[in-house]
Amino acid sequence: MKALVVYYSRTGNTRKAGKEIARELGCDVEEIVDTVNRAGPIGFIMAGKQASSKGLTKLKPLTKDPSQYDLVIIGTPVWAATMSSPVRTFIVENKDKLKNVAFFITLGGTGEASTLQGMEEACGKKPMATLTILTSDIKPGAYLDTLKKFVSGLKP
Repeated sequence: MKALVVYYSRTGNTRKAGKEIARELGCDVEEIVDTVNRAGPIGFIMAGKQASSKGLTKLKPLTKDPSQYDLVIIGTPVWAATMSSPVRTFIVENKDKLKNVAFFITLGGTGEASTLQGMEEACGKKPMATLTILTSDIKPGAYLDTLKKFVSGLKP
């Protein structure tokens, strides 16, 4: 099964997890690049506001075509108990190209169920698997065993 990991990361946590998933699977990886600067406290506040209103953003063009993959693994940080606006935009722009999906999310608090449900609804597809990673587990690497179980469930 040819897989692609696609993720957006504002602070680097989702990037770290996405790259680790791609490494474990030996698959391609693509970072979603937003054209909006979301750095700092103001960027954080504005990001949450846009995400909670289900707003879209303008993304830089992808280098990989999701339609060329059997599985697209989509990663997002949780903003205001939902997916980030860049990931929502990616899904809206590419949902007809997605054959199979899996989701991973990074979060510091609440919003796991609502984010995963929102991603499933936006894609119109049930994910093959989901993974939730607490940001407090990223730096010490405490998430790696769970990540490896997630990846093993995606291998044919």
